Amino acid sequence: MDVFLSISIALFAGLMFTRVFKTMGVNFPDVTAFLIAGLLIGPYGLGRVGIEGLGFVSYDAVQSVSNINTAALGFIAFAIGSEFRLSALKQTGKAATVIGIVQAVFASALVILALGGLHIVLGDEILPMEVVLMLGAIASATAPAATLMVVRQYKADGPLTRLLLPIVALDDAVGLVIFSVCFGIAQAMKGGNMDMISIVVNPILEIVFSLLLGAVLGYVMAQLEKLFFSNTNRLSMTITFVFLTIALSYLKIPVGKATISFSSLLVCMMLGTVFCNISEFSADIMNRAEKWTAPLNATFFVLSGAELELGVFAQYQYVLVGIVYILARSLGKYYGARTSSTAMGCDEKTRKYLGLTLLPQAGVALGMCNQAMALGQAEGSVIRNVTLFSVLIYELTGPLITKNALEKAGEISVKPAHKQSRNRFMV
Repeated sequence: MDVFLSISIALFAGLMFTRVFKTMGVNFPDVTAFLIAGLLIGPYGLGRVGIEGLGFVSYDAVQSVSNINTAALGFIAFAIGSEFRLSALKQTGKAATVIGIVQAVFASALVILALGGLHIVLGDEILPMEVVLMLGAIASATAPAATLMVVRQYKADGPLTRLLLPIVALDDAVGLVIFSVCFGIAQAMKGGNMDMISIVVNPILEIVFSLLLGAVLGYVMAQLEKLFFSNTNRLSMTITFVFLTIALSYLKIPVGKATISFSSLLVCMMLGTVFCNISEFSADIMNRAEKWTAPLNATFFVLSGAELELGVFAQYQYVLVGIVYILARSLGKYYGARTSSTAMGCDEKTRKYLGLTLLPQAGVALGMCNQAMALGQAEGSVIRNVTLFSVLIYELTGPLITKNALEKAGEISVKPAHKQSRNRFMV
């Protein structure tokens, strides 16, 4: 009962906060309202009362409903995959690929350089070089969930938006490669051997087999959809396959010294891509899926807010490293996107505002952070606290920055208040 009560309170709090902001005349994205609601019902808010179910009394309590986050991310990746329609990729595919790689590499490189300088000042005990490398790798990741939800809420459309969604989707693959390389180097610096299988082979296998599994499942799903004449049943089949895809992405298959593993984001993204390119029912199914997953996505962001660790503010060294990390990553994302979009001949508004839409960071970064804990307790603690600090700042400010950037680029049509409030959750 406590789980269901916690979920209902989480969703209720998130929805009510969107109305509070509306009443106050604050035009924040719904994502920001959900995150703030999560903070207030989390361990640093209602959770301190100590009543199970009223709020989340601990981070273990938040983790007890983490399957909701896993499911939400799967549907978000599936929705992003639908943006990879061949007709659109003919126009934006090359530019999205180049920009997606360059902005991720820029962000990682700039964070490593900035934190490398801070490493010299603070010393190896506070900021080991292995930690610098791992934080640089984590800097490459962008949160697809926040970006997609802002785009949906405001029905953004235009050259920048059509370029943004494929870039955010590509970010997962690029970040995975950068992370694996840096992780292997960091392990070698701690006295281990340079393991080329972990650095090169496993990441390539994960990307290739994730895309292959998603493509196969997408094809099978599209064929099975033809057996049904009711869009309700087709939607049920779609939901079934997204859950199946998430489940299969947990598989790990040893092949000699290498391991075939899967990224749930990449697999679900490819599922959506193949389905939307070969199914004649895809447009209607995707519209229905957006409405069905709206409360799921809202709950996801409230729970993400409840997971944010405010305790990191009590340790000045993490705050200092976090500030440098945030500044360096933001500059890397912005100028990486601006430089590469200029080289690809994008229009002025895209060049100016694209980098600002790539700042949100959350789930993928925290997933990388958890893997980096394998370096050791001391290093893992620094990585986790700095990442949590940056996620807190990025999650609260990133969606608003993304919304403002899209607005200034002229890709959000501001609606009259009564219409906007009526359509707010039709995302």
